Amino acid sequence: MESIGPLEQALHTARALVLADLVAGEVAEADVVSLVEESVVQRRWWVEQWPEGVAYVAGLVAQDVQDALLDRHGRWPLCPVCGTGDPHTLDVEPELGPDPHWVCHEAGVKVAAVGSLGSCGAGGTPAS
Repeated sequence: MESIGPLEQALHTARALVLADLVAGEVAEADVVSLVEESVVQRRWWVEQWPEGVAYVAGLVAQDVQDALLDRHGRWPLCPVCGTGDPHTLDVEPELGPDPHWVCHEAGVKVAAVGSLGSCGAGGTPAS
């Protein structure tokens, strides 16, 4: 059996992490999953042009899907930490870096790693 290279492994991981977050938010419908696939295709090209960016793919796919959902369906993911005020979304931090997390800038906390929204508590940890 042929092993997959770092690019394909990063793309498969990014797809799985973002899909896990979509499932946790109960928005993993067919048209939304298609948005993930579109992002993966675009990011494959992007990493082929800049191989050093392979570690950033998961965060970028998460941001791509978040942006696409805003245009088509509304804000996602909504912050599970803040119980008062207007509903607001989480942001991916770092915007371009390894180990991406969903962060609530209103409360100033890391809510969950990308791919772990289903297991996040309401407390979060201070954002750095």
